[in-house]
Amino acid sequence: MSNLAQSLNGIALAYLGDGVYEVFVREHLLELGVSKPNQLQRQAVQFVSAKAQAALIEQMQTEQILTSAELAVYHRGRNAKSYTKAKNTEVITYRMSTGFEAVFGYLKLTKQEARIAELAQWCLTEVEKKREETTKK
Repeated sequence: MSNLAQSLNGIALAYLGDGVYEVFVREHLLELGVSKPNQLQRQAVQFVSAKAQAALIEQMQTEQILTSAELAVYHRGRNAKSYTKAKNTEVITYRMSTGFEAVFGYLKLTKQEARIAELAQWCLTEVEKKREETTKK
């Protein structure tokens, strides 16, 4: 692990990871042909909300997708003391999403670009599956 990735707290890793994951989501939506700002924002929420990220990290754990190092970083982010509270979100959901973002921050700082792309693509695919299921109902 890089010294910086090791020395930062989970909140700082999540700060970076939020931006890393968000870029993948934005590119994905643009590739789908979504281009109006209000549509981009509305659809991005399905990928980047605390609720969506908490569900994704829970599924990653169930399917054992994370390495032991990534799982440790997730726990570090989830358990970090945060002095802010998400709007309209339960504390545990917010903390799980912080852990989710911390994983992406850690991977960025340790220069694991291929792993970032792999996990981000997995997340995009999972959210799209759920979106398709919702539109079929």
